[in-house]
Amino acid sequence: MKRFELTWEVGFTRNEDQAPEKRVKATVPGAVQLDWARAEGWGPYTYGDNWKDYLWMEDVYWSYTARLDLPDRKEDERIYFVCKGVDYRFKVKLNGEVIHDQEGMFTPFEIDITEKAAKGDLLEVLIFPAPKSVPEPANQRQANQCCKPAVSYGWDWHPRLIPLGIWDETYLELRPACHIQDCEVFYELNDDFTRADVRLQYKLSRKGRGRLVWKLYDKACNPVGEVTSPASVDEGNLSMVLYQPELWWPNEQGEQVLYTSQVELFDENHELKDVQKCRVGFKRARLVMHPGAWREPEDFPKSRSNPPITMEINGRQIFCKGTNWVNPEIFPGIITRETYEPLVILAKEAHMNLFRVWGGGIVNKESFFDLCDEHGIMVWQEFPLACNNYIGTPEYLRVLDQESKSIIKRVRRHACHVLWCGGNELFNSWSGMTDQSLALRLLDSNCFLMDPQKPYIMTSPLSGMAHGSYLFRYPNGEEVFQVMPKASNTAYTEFGCPGPSPADYIRTFIPEEDLFPPRKGTAWETHHAFNAWYPGSNTWLCPEVIEDYFGPCNSLEELTERGMLLQSEGYKCIYEEARRQKPKCAMALNWCYNEPWPTAANNSLINWPARPKPAYYAVKASCRPVLISARIPKFTWQDGELFKPELWILNDSPNPVPAGQVEAFLRIGEEEIFLLRWDYPELPPNRNMPGPVIRFELPRLEAERMTLILRNPARPEMDSEYILLYRQRKSRWH
Repeated sequence: MKRFELTWEVGFTRNEDQAPEKRVKATVPGAVQLDWARAEGWGPYTYGDNWKDYLWMEDVYWSYTARLDLPDRKEDERIYFVCKGVDYRFKVKLNGEVIHDQEGMFTPFEIDITEKAAKGDLLEVLIFPAPKSVPEPANQRQANQCCKPAVSYGWDWHPRLIPLGIWDETYLELRPACHIQDCEVFYELNDDFTRADVRLQYKLSRKGRGRLVWKLYDKACNPVGEVTSPASVDEGNLSMVLYQPELWWPNEQGEQVLYTSQVELFDENHELKDVQKCRVGFKRARLVMHPGAWREPEDFPKSRSNPPITMEINGRQIFCKGTNWVNPEIFPGIITRETYEPLVILAKEAHMNLFRVWGGGIVNKESFFDLCDEHGIMVWQEFPLACNNYIGTPEYLRVLDQESKSIIKRVRRHACHVLWCGGNELFNSWSGMTDQSLALRLLDSNCFLMDPQKPYIMTSPLSGMAHGSYLFRYPNGEEVFQVMPKASNTAYTEFGCPGPSPADYIRTFIPEEDLFPPRKGTAWETHHAFNAWYPGSNTWLCPEVIEDYFGPCNSLEELTERGMLLQSEGYKCIYEEARRQKPKCAMALNWCYNEPWPTAANNSLINWPARPKPAYYAVKASCRPVLISARIPKFTWQDGELFKPELWILNDSPNPVPAGQVEAFLRIGEEEIFLLRWDYPELPPNRNMPGPVIRFELPRLEAERMTLILRNPARPEMDSEYILLYRQRKSRWH
């Protein structure tokens, strides 16, 4: 097969039947907004309030055109127009005649244009205005009758910028008349994982007179199976048995073994006409009940127990330490493997093993799943439903059926994929959906029919699970240090702790005149420091909380350093407390991991495009497979108080932890004070161990912060530190 790129131009019009007055050079894949802004010389949409210049673009028609320079072909070859994704509602025209009409950005299509097109013909992709179910309010409610990601309509970390355009690979392809149209590998593992019954499902463009050869190679590219069949039918199945398959494991649970499936099509003259390759990772993913779950509720009258949310991979229960993944760019058309790769690697290095791909965003491109396959990051994939009541009208259900089937078919083949979910926060007052909602019943049905071995849940959270909170200190004055130990949930699938971005980063997108002090009504608000979470709030910057802990801030650097400290220590508390609540608790996934554009303040661990915040390193420390941990009662301490942290050993690894020793110290100013020595016994795999409670009366010293230091002299990789505020009783701040 040979691929040929097209040269595109784009322009806009107010009417579907009108031609644009002006066209500019277009980049495909990309976005119409970026093409137009580039041609007009606009400033970057990430700076200041520039994004507002783009708002009008959501309400016009956009016309991509390309003159066909068709390749020469042999008699037994065909020319296809191949498109992997257009955002969102569009028509494809050839010389003005409609040859394809579609709503939905996640369903690829290809058109055989061999007899339809000639050299010099005009190919057009006409994109309709962004769908809006209601004219007002201008928020995610407008997306409640479409499968377009709701986040584009505005969120507390995403401006209202609604991408439109050809967002995935699009090209002409010269193919043999008889070629492999589709092939996919399915398998079933036996109970002890010693045998895989492997099946190839294939579809040819037409019946052939040659043969198909299917080969399976192990991770070292050694052949482990081969099947040959006549290509006498246009679709069918081939089977083989693989004994002692090497399994795919999540990060830090084992190796990410990937086999290679190769399908070759030969004609009657034994000439190779087509080859299709894909990777296969053998694993079994299940959701199971946590120990004791069936006893809850304990009292009569009985009701339903909390649904299962403990992840079991290859028969082993695994604590999911991870995060919520959002679009790494506002415009998905510019996302490439190079966009995804540093983010996936950072997650791996932070000891994470699961991405919850949030239902308000896109279903990511293939390279995202490829990278997660390679690096052992499990993927919880949600369908494009979030925080809305997606009423099941016939037209909406038709598009959802089409889009969900395309999503399932594309994602299910990846080793990293472990869980389907209907969408985000659908069972609550602001969405109003239930498990009787037709959209969710449709998704459940499609997942069962197309991917029956994978778990499916209707939404997140379900009963027993938790979303929130998203603050270091709650309105009632309680901190995460008090709230988390009182919680008892099966999974914390969203939680956050806000913090500003670093000062040098903020200077790249906030105009100099607005930099300090931060104020509402400026670019600080545009970039989510104020009025982001709910109207009238000071989230996500929370300047009054920062000042209450530390006193007035005299510079941008001072403000950001203090705020980032709160975020870092808050996240340490939440992740480690969730781990302590194992086995009832099975997941800790913060909101959120990354950003689609620069934020002045947010709950994120990584600034756009891939710059870790201090909180990332705090979470990295708290997600180590084995560590010494402390449950600390509060953040601010005074001299004379009894300091009472509770010590733990946390182990999420598949290996035992040998017996050892913990030494605890408290550093206040220049003084390091010995507190306690704990000799702990061997710890079994995937088990935690509570230890002693330190009791130490804090001395009166000149310092503003203190650090709890936990050391294992024989295993320094287990060491931990916690920074806390230290105040003399007559502090100048209180």
